[in-house]
Formats: sequence, structure tokens, C-alpha cells
Amino acid sequence: MSETLLSSRNLAFELYEVLDAEALTQRERFADHNRETFDAALGTARSIAEKFFAPHNRKGDEHEPEYVNGAATLIPEVKPAVDAFLEAGFLNATRSFEQGGMQLPTLLSQACFAHFQAANVGSSAYPFLTMGAANLIESFGSDQQKQRFLQPMIDGRFFGTMALTEPHAGSSLSDIRTRAEPAGDGSYRIKGNKIFISGGDHPLSENIVHMVLAKLPDAPPGVKGISLFIVPKFLVNDDGSLGKRNDVILAGLFHKMGYRGTTSTALNFGDNGECVGYLVGQPHAGLSYMFQMMNEARIGVGMGAVMLGYAGYLYSLEYARERPQGRLPDGKDPTSPQVSIIQHADVRRMLLTQKAYVEGAFDLGLYSARLFDDTQTLATEEERRQAHELLDLLTPIVKSWPSEFCLKANELAIQILGGHGYTREYPVEQYYRDNRLNPIHEGTHGIQSLDLLGRKLVQNKGAGLKQLTRLIQGCCERAAEYDSLNALRQPLEQLMTRLSEVTLALLGDLMQGKVNQALANSALYLKVFGHAVIGWRWLEQAIRAEQGLALGNPADVDFYQGKLQAARYFLTWEVPGCHHELALLEARDDTCLAMQDSWF
Repeated sequence: MSETLLSSRNLAFELYEVLDAEALTQRERFADHNRETFDAALGTARSIAEKFFAPHNRKGDEHEPEYVNGAATLIPEVKPAVDAFLEAGFLNATRSFEQGGMQLPTLLSQACFAHFQAANVGSSAYPFLTMGAANLIESFGSDQQKQRFLQPMIDGRFFGTMALTEPHAGSSLSDIRTRAEPAGDGSYRIKGNKIFISGGDHPLSENIVHMVLAKLPDAPPGVKGISLFIVPKFLVNDDGSLGKRNDVILAGLFHKMGYRGTTSTALNFGDNGECVGYLVGQPHAGLSYMFQMMNEARIGVGMGAVMLGYAGYLYSLEYARERPQGRLPDGKDPTSPQVSIIQHADVRRMLLTQKAYVEGAFDLGLYSARLFDDTQTLATEEERRQAHELLDLLTPIVKSWPSEFCLKANELAIQILGGHGYTREYPVEQYYRDNRLNPIHEGTHGIQSLDLLGRKLVQNKGAGLKQLTRLIQGCCERAAEYDSLNALRQPLEQLMTRLSEVTLALLGDLMQGKVNQALANSALYLKVFGHAVIGWRWLEQAIRAEQGLALGNPADVDFYQGKLQAARYFLTWEVPGCHHELALLEARDDTCLAMQDSWF
């Protein structure tokens, strides 16, 4: 049977040939693991994803959640799927054995979860959000909060959300109006409205723990006045039993073009003045805490975008192999047999483009997961700090590049299916609609580009950027040992030289206070920077493919040749095109900045 979620051969290549997952087992935390335990976890994930998640992906799209008597209802297939996920231990894949977890590296946990994202991104969102909320409480909550809320989340009894966005503020969190008044007993009374809260109501768990951003009465203006609160759907008694319903009201559901299986809710907090919340950590430090969950979510959104692109690629690849249509341009005999459309050069172009986008982004997502393992388990504090700096720099790329270019892969999948691609009878149009939400999820491209150019590049005196530059230079030096990779290496080197020059010039503008000018075309910068990063990851894959070919296993020849051809496509077709954007950035082109409202 053809693979529909992701290529198991490509996954093994990434884990064991590119990212050296087995080396992680030399670290104390992962010493009880080996390749066999890793593969067993991956096999279980694939089995559950195929058996429980994939079968209702279309039904969840066609029968989206409904608002009934003040609550959200889901199709019945979601709960057994999520329960199977919980029972297999994937909610706590990275937690310690003592906590009841698998103590897997994040690299393996991310690889396992990728199967669920490919199978059913809507249903997989519920445990995904819960993992992030649980990690947030574990990092910053009090011992009492951990006992009352974290442990039931680890047990799978309580689920979690993040409640940030408000109707009037959107992404501008400094303008939130939700308030928290001290109640005199250590708790607070929350009042406000939040929208687009994924998983904000559902029947999958006993309780839902909302992580809510709000402002205290003495809060300073702006982001420095935001605090973080735990606000449960049901209050929890001292003995852990559920108490009365908290004053959190489901005001309604949003009906989205994609991700329809995930409830998107409008929540009212404190309409009756009785919404109980609990302050997490210190007052006014809530946004810095929430960035932990937001950054986890950004990486998760990026991987979700990858897997939707991946699913569309695999489906259109199989379709192209089986669909007969037309003859090659030199086939003049109308009575000759039709050829499968994969024989047509332009169809191969579209498939190769998809492969380059999704497998490049897949590599970056897993690389970032391994970086997170490095932040936690490298031997010295300095090594862990360096890993964190690099991961912080790459996070806007991990989120935004797949959200843009794996969406383009979905467009190409639709195109390959022709008229069928636009119909609901085939899954590629749903993959596109689902993926179209990811350029919005967890910060738009514009927000990520401002974060990258305006903040991340200069953090810690540019330590992350210096690391990345050294890594790319080292990769190019290793690629120079292979004559066959010269044509791939040189475009990346040329791009990095020019990108470095433009980056220094833009940062110079920022230092001189020319902020609007420097950041006006930040979206172009994000695209070029992302292409440089993906180009680097493809050159790494090309080196590993050359090494694999040198081993001489006939069964692997086609796989490695495919890798080299995809690397060739990205580095010789995509990377050189970035010089146009760099020219606009270098010239400080003000076409968009100078446009006036009245001219539209």
C-alpha cells in the first residue's frame, strides 16, 4: 500500500542519516533508548494515525463542530482517536519516566506527532494545545497549581488552551482589555472577551484549562503590563475533584475555511462577575511566560504546515503515476497508448517543486526539534545557551516558511489533479484549505518578519546569526569535497554573501533610528532568509545522499538520486531568484511604504 502520511524512508533518512538521532542516546536523559525503541514509537504513531485519525479527517471537515445549548459538539470519531493518542503515551512523550512519560527526545516526539498532523490536523490540535499549556504550567506555575491543574493534564483528564486574542486588538497584545481583579483570597476575578481560541470548548476532557492573558489594576501600559492566569472551565476542589462551572461562557463558534475539526471559539470571561483565575508567576510578566507556549506553537504550526503539504504531495504523486492522459510532445501517433501524467515534464516540475518545499521544510522542523533537545541536554550551560540562541533565531522561519511554501505545494497538488483537484471528492482541496490558516496562526508573516529583522538578528549581539553563518559556511566547505555538489554549493554561497551585506546595511538603518524604512520590506527579508536556511538544509541532505550512494546499496540508489535532484532544484531554481528581493531591500525601495491611503 502506498504511504499517505509521510515517507518512512525519508523519515529514517532524516533521523538517522542527517540528524543522527542515535547520538542522543549517549546523553544521560535518553540512555534507556536506542534505535529500536525510537522505531517502535514511530510505528505506533503511524498505526494510530492511520487507524483512528485519518479515517475521519474528511468527515470532520464536512461536519464541523456545532454550538448546541451553550456547548460545542464534535463528531463522535474524535474522542476515540484522541483517547488512543493518550493511551499510547504521546501526550507525555518527552516527560520523564517518573512522570509517566516515555522520556523521548523532542526530535522523536516531533517525528511521531507529524504522523497525526498529516492524518488529521483538526483532531490533532486538541492534544497539541494541551501539551503546550501543560509545559507552561510546569515551567512557571506554583506547586499548588501543578498539583491541581498540571497533574490532571498529564493524566489526560484536563485539556488546555491559550487565550490571547481579543476582538479589538488582534495580534496587538499590548492593547488587550481583559482585566483581573484581586479577590482577597489569592485568586482573581477575570473579566473580558477572547476570540479565535482553538479548542476553547469541546467534550473530549473532564475540564479545560485556559491560559489567559489579562491586566491587573496597577498594570503599566503596553506589553509590560500583561499577566498570565490559569482559568479553568470547572473549578477544582482541594481534593482534586471538580467543583462548580466557572464563569467562562462559550459565546459562539467561528466557521473557518479549514481546520474545521478544531473548535474556534469566542469566550466570555466573567459576564456574571464570578470568573475565577489564578496568577501564574509574577505580576506583569505574563507575556514573557506565554512566549514559551507561543514559540512551541509556532514550531508546531510550521510542522503542521509541512505535513499538510507533505500529504498533498504524496497524494498527487500517486495520482500522477496512475492517471493516464495524453502523449509526449514527440508522440505523433494518436492511436498510441496514453502515458501517465508523471511522464509529462511540467507535471514532474510541479512534483519536484513540492518535494523540494516539503522535504526541505520537514528537515528544518526536525532540525529545530533536535536543537530543542540540545537546549535541554547538552553537557555545558554554554552549549545549551548557544543552542537556544540558534533555535530562537530560526523560530520565525520554522513557522512562516512552511506556512507559505508548503501552501504553494498544496496549490501544485491541486493543479496536478486538474479538474478533480478542485472537487470535494479528492482530499487535496481540503489540505489546501487547512493549510491556508497557517499563515495566520501564531502570528502572520508580517509579524514574524518584524520579529526576525527587528529583534532576533540582533539579540545577544547577533550570537544566533553568527552561529548560523558558521554552520552554513561549514556545510559549504564540506560540500566542496564533492565535485558533483559544486553547482549546488555555489548559489548558496553567493546568496549568503549578498544576504550578509544587505543584513548589515538594514541593521545599520535600525541603529540610526530609521526604523520604518529598515522594516518596511521585512517580508521580503523573511523570504530570502528562509530560502537561505532551506538551501542550507538541502545542501546538508545532498551531502548525506552522496555519502549514502557511496555505500553502494542498489535498493537506495533511486532514493538518494531523488534527494540530489530535489536539492539541485531548490539550489539552482529557487535560491538564485532571491537576488531580486535583495536588490529591492538594498535599494530601500519605498514603493509600498510611500503608498498613501487616498491613492487606493
